[in-house]
Amino acid sequence: MKRAFAAGAATLVLVAGACALAWEDGSPLVPRDGGTADQGTAWPFAILLAAAFVAYLTGLALLRRAIAPTRLVVVLAVAIQLVPLAAPLLLSTDAWTYWGYGWIGAEGGGNPYVDPPSDFPQSPAAPYLGADWRDRTTVYGPAFTLLSEPVALVSGDSSDVAAWLFKALAAVGIVVAVLAVARVAPRPALAAAFVGWNPVLAVHVAGGGHNDALVGGLAALAVAMTVRRRHDLAGAAWVLAAFVKWIPLVFLALATLAARARGNAAGARGIALAALVLAALGTWSYGLDWLRVLGPLADNAVLETSYALPSRLEQLGVPDGAAFAVALIAAAAGLLLLALGALRGEPRLGRAACLLLATTPYLAVWYLAWAVPLAAADEDRVARVAALVLTAYLLPQTIPL
Repeated sequence: MKRAFAAGAATLVLVAGACALAWEDGSPLVPRDGGTADQGTAWPFAILLAAAFVAYLTGLALLRRAIAPTRLVVVLAVAIQLVPLAAPLLLSTDAWTYWGYGWIGAEGGGNPYVDPPSDFPQSPAAPYLGADWRDRTTVYGPAFTLLSEPVALVSGDSSDVAAWLFKALAAVGIVVAVLAVARVAPRPALAAAFVGWNPVLAVHVAGGGHNDALVGGLAALAVAMTVRRRHDLAGAAWVLAAFVKWIPLVFLALATLAARARGNAAGARGIALAALVLAALGTWSYGLDWLRVLGPLADNAVLETSYALPSRLEQLGVPDGAAFAVALIAAAAGLLLLALGALRGEPRLGRAACLLLATTPYLAVWYLAWAVPLAAADEDRVARVAALVLTAYLLPQTIPL
């Protein structure tokens, strides 16, 4: 047990060391010029993060063979996830983009589902938000957009405050996931460490203030509520997550099929009530224009990142259309198999999350924020191995090397 905690402590120290590098003058880790960090090189940061990942894997291996106090594991997990709050915004401008969309609704007199940030050059977020999003309306659900508005009000003209607030929200999302999986997993200490000791979640997700952490926290909470037979609360959590980003609808569908197969309540009242309330709030704030999010989402679905499976296949010489078709077929076949499993009462949400990451054309490291907690909650060895492989693979993404 002591060796396991030593590995966790080493992860904490290495994450803290990696984050401290962002305070150097002109650090390539801090995004500038409206885009992801691309100045200079960041090999020391990458080496520290890789070492933290090795320490994390060591800690997991040791915890599998030991009985550890869950409370101490959780305390260390919280420390690891909160460390990036002491650093500047890391590696991505997404938090400042959220700020920009929130400012449009809160202060700009506009509608982020209709008006792109480029229509508001007076916005304090204008010099900071991602260059690729300046001419695009928001792709996020109304629950997150409504949350972004008070953040924009509190931030005022300060990019530092905006970054810190979104980082704090991301850290809270991961901590909620840690607590949720620790409450329901057969081996709570191992599940809590699987999520909370993960240095990539700490640096890339909490350090970048990504809203995927909220999705992950709500998804883990929904699983925990299901295990504890609070089905309406579980349904409400799934819907709230979907009103941040659409992806939880896939997990909700699988969870509903499994619930019916087991003869359990599917949480229909919670689903309906949450959907009604959130849709009403979105419509009150943005009219029916919030439904326009489907347009930008469709545009985003055909974009590719270099780390995505279709991109890798293209790099191997597979034609563009064929690479996309392979990924689409793999996703469809995998989801069909998972649906059949759900009809037998086994939703396998961790596997579903990893499948989506492995086949999406637009793959980003912060999507691990919902895959890792679901793999931990499932107590599914296949899902956990897949999540760790994806974590290792995505670790260097966005790091300027």
